[in-house]
Amino acid sequence: MTDTPGSTGTITKRRARTRQRLLDAALDVFAEEGFGRSTVEQVCERAGFTRGAFYSNFSSLDELFLALWEERSARMLTDLRAALAGLGPAGPEATVRAAIDATPLDEAWYRITAEFTAHALRTPGLRRVMTAREHAIREAILPVFVTALDRLGRRVPDEEALGDALVAVHDGTAVQVLMQPADPVVRARRQALFMNVLNAYSTPRETP
Repeated sequence: MTDTPGSTGTITKRRARTRQRLLDAALDVFAEEGFGRSTVEQVCERAGFTRGAFYSNFSSLDELFLALWEERSARMLTDLRAALAGLGPAGPEATVRAAIDATPLDEAWYRITAEFTAHALRTPGLRRVMTAREHAIREAILPVFVTALDRLGRRVPDEEALGDALVAVHDGTAVQVLMQPADPVVRARRQALFMNVLNAYSTPRETP
């Protein structure tokens, strides 16, 4: 059915467009100003909206950031699934390369998340929210890796431990790569470390 002017469908679409413009504007403002120095007014000015439009979609900059984080996490998960699903009978090295390529490092986004993490550590309620969301993302990503390892003839005895290890490797090596973006050795070590973690937290599947 086609939406008519003033219909609920039209309002919903307009609201979704407004929300997306606010998210896009916030990403730019956070990257330029830093999360702690950004204001609702700056986001509204960048998006071309009033404070009323902002508060009809988000209660605070914290809520806006969490929505932005969820959006980017969902996109990353989709890209990761697509990359690994298209590998066929690829070897472990190709699997790791595909996974790394599907989760590219974005310096601006890293700065934003690092600043917001520091903010969350000072805010107990927000810390709990972030912890829950990070757990949900890990639980969504893990089956992708477990399935890929299974195709390679390996099983994962402790999936939670693998998830924690992958997050630790990703976050730790992200800093190294962003600090030395032109150094191929740093990127090669990142890939090797991912490979070592996948091997360490999985075992060859027993054949009958």
